[in-house]
Amino acid sequence: MNVLNGNGRLLEIKDLIKYYRRGRKLITALDSVSLHVDRGEAVGLVGESGCGKSTLARLVLGLGPPDRGSILFDAADMLSLRGEALRRKRKGIQIVFQDCGSVLNPRLTVGAAITEPIANFNPPDSVCLDKKLKYLFEMVGLEKSLADRFPHQLSGGQRQRVGIARALAPEPFMLVCDEPVSSLDVSVQSQIIDLFLELKKGLKLSYLFISHDLAVVNQICDRVAVMYLGRLAEVMPVTELVSGAMHPYTQALVSAIPANNPEKRGFPCLQLRGEVLPVVERRGCLFAPRCVEAQSCCYETVPCLVEISPGHSVACHNIKEKTKTS
Repeated sequence: MNVLNGNGRLLEIKDLIKYYRRGRKLITALDSVSLHVDRGEAVGLVGESGCGKSTLARLVLGLGPPDRGSILFDAADMLSLRGEALRRKRKGIQIVFQDCGSVLNPRLTVGAAITEPIANFNPPDSVCLDKKLKYLFEMVGLEKSLADRFPHQLSGGQRQRVGIARALAPEPFMLVCDEPVSSLDVSVQSQIIDLFLELKKGLKLSYLFISHDLAVVNQICDRVAVMYLGRLAEVMPVTELVSGAMHPYTQALVSAIPANNPEKRGFPCLQLRGEVLPVVERRGCLFAPRCVEAQSCCYETVPCLVEISPGHSVACHNIKEKTKTS
């Protein structure tokens, strides 16, 4: 069983920068991103495609180095660890993919796929392995009789449960969930959301939950971080998402959620104008070309994340005026 260090912060990302090279140009995927996830907490990461969500997930999982910044997991500097020490820490953070069926080995039975990570980290005897497999099947709501089947013989929802069981096999403290319900039917989606909630409560798991669907994030997460073109626009408790969003981009995303009582939103309905434009120069607020509230300063100076209430930070030059009138 993994043992956590004593403090309350599990993951801490500080000033993370990541570039990708495209020909002779450097593309900024992440621009000074700082974020934390506490023990037992679920943090949603939302934004349009290409905003840097998956890049951040890859760096957290150790699937590539950042160009600058630091990643602390369970009080350890993940960028300085090497060898067995790094391997032990990586055991504590696992991923659930968008379509687990596409990443499962089609030549392995479901049972073999789930127990493979256990054997990689700490090979047990066959009796212990079978008990562990039974426990994992029960945990994710699958019949043990499915263990000898292959991925193509399962439904989409069953494959997703297999992917979750596989992620839980090394007994992690945290799951990085990359759009884990977006490929499922609505009815199955609801069941998987309930499963995530049960696992979080029962195992005291932490989640970094990546999604483009704010309605899903609203059900699962405790806090939400909104990204736009590699920068954080707003971070807030999920309870403030619908009524208390302050950044124009967040307000536009919330406005797109179907609502029975839209008047309960704490702001007028906003529509995004235009499309995400290629960034020629990363000066000023990158959302300014699409923002209905943009002023001249928005095009010149990068807005910093400013805390406006406990746990609620916004990167917007107009935030002082908004807080005066709210």
